[in-house]
Amino acid sequence: MGDYSPYQKKVINRYYDNRDDIMITKLSEIVTELYLADTAAKQDRLWKRAETAMKNLKIKDHQIAHIMEQRNVEVLAKHLKDWSRAT
Repeated sequence: MGDYSPYQKKVINRYYDNRDDIMITKLSEIVTELYLADTAAKQDRLWKRAETAMKNLKIKDHQIAHIMEQRNVEVLAKHLKDWSRAT
């Protein structure tokens, strides 16, 4: 793991151990921001971030494509609720 101190290695390992929880939290923040977004440009940026977060969660490609095709915040929120139960 490179030239990291023992402390840094622990921090890195804890990050990867909790990565799913971190991504769920990020996605929930994105959902909130999408509800409040007032411009199309901001919504586009947030949807791109949501897509990246879903890929990091290793959500199936067809499910990501379905969500991104609809671009419906309620659909994303429903799936997020299901994913948070799974972790």
